[in-house]
Amino acid sequence: MQRANHRVEFLELGALFVIQWMASAVWLVPLTLVLQTHRLAVIQPYAFATSALAAFVSPLFFGAMADRHVAPVRVLRWLALASAATMTLVGAAIQSGWNPWLVLVLVQLYALCASPVTSISTAVALSAVRNPRHEFGPIRAMGTLGWMAGCWLVGILNADGSTRAVFSSAVLWLGLAAFTFLLRSVEPPASLGHLTWHERLGLDALALLKKTDHRVMFLTTTLLSIPLAAFYPFTPPHLRELGFDRPSAWMSLGQTTEILAMFSLGALLLRWRLKWIVTAGLGLGVLRFVFCAMNAKAWLLAGVALHGASYTLVFATAQIYVNERVEPTWRVRAQALLALLNSGVGNLLGYLSTGWWFAACTQDHVTRWPVFWGWLAAAVAAVLVYFLAAYHGIGARPARDDRLQDE
Repeated sequence: MQRANHRVEFLELGALFVIQWMASAVWLVPLTLVLQTHRLAVIQPYAFATSALAAFVSPLFFGAMADRHVAPVRVLRWLALASAATMTLVGAAIQSGWNPWLVLVLVQLYALCASPVTSISTAVALSAVRNPRHEFGPIRAMGTLGWMAGCWLVGILNADGSTRAVFSSAVLWLGLAAFTFLLRSVEPPASLGHLTWHERLGLDALALLKKTDHRVMFLTTTLLSIPLAAFYPFTPPHLRELGFDRPSAWMSLGQTTEILAMFSLGALLLRWRLKWIVTAGLGLGVLRFVFCAMNAKAWLLAGVALHGASYTLVFATAQIYVNERVEPTWRVRAQALLALLNSGVGNLLGYLSTGWWFAACTQDHVTRWPVFWGWLAAAVAAVLVYFLAAYHGIGARPARDDRLQDE
């Protein structure tokens, strides 16, 4: 009976990730066409930047709430409801032809509601499963499948450029809020003493960076996020330039290897030290950009394929690291800090710097792709050197130990 209940909970957590990532994909994938179709192209770059801006504030605040005051599942429910409401407002505003800047304000409100969802759902999943090393990878892989399902849903609804995509996202967020009633809710420990505003806003999570290995892991993922920000904006035009008719379909190669890596992560964590798993992910990241720099069809596809495995071995392992190394009363805030640094600091710096670098490598509408990707490969290599030099861990453990061998 207990095993059956655990299997049901495992499936529920997988479904949670599917719905959440579907809701995000249905909104983000057709966003450019939706804005252009409704004469809102002027706010397009700012609309994409709203998630990075929201990541600076929202995840830590709601992470602190889930750690100290309200059960994480309930916080997740509120955020899903708020995301559904604001997404509905965005769809209505676009459909009614509201002022572009007012639409942008509504998009920013949506981003503030949606940006903490990933870190909180990750914390919920990691705290619910018996063995995060074995079970989190397959659960997280369901998120990738959900993203792909969201892309398919947009195609089925013929919603590219239509507000049907926006309202479909709102419906999915509402479904996610309803689904949270099936999840086991665990109340956080009661806070002792008076909390300062610094603590209420979750800024005390920055204290985690005082520990060397914590700091190295957080900075490694942040630094990697900077060159990684170039992958999705600039790989499709490179594919198109080399003669690929449907670059979005070819880009799904990366999602395929991401799923495979997610399902393999548990076995890797049993056999390898954590340090070498992250090192392997960074090494694959270097190869990904080196292959792209070859500026040939087969090599570019190889680079696309390596993306998913590289991403998983670094970022999913970092999430598991946080769950293993950080005290339970800090885990939601720690996942939120990871999201802030990666989605906020890393992505924002990445979008700005790689956009500038792309412009520098482009002259008379001709891009020097080997130079563009080559320097990004060098940037990832520098991150790899930093991680190898700075991360220590606390030593290998016997293989029979149920925790990470190298923390």
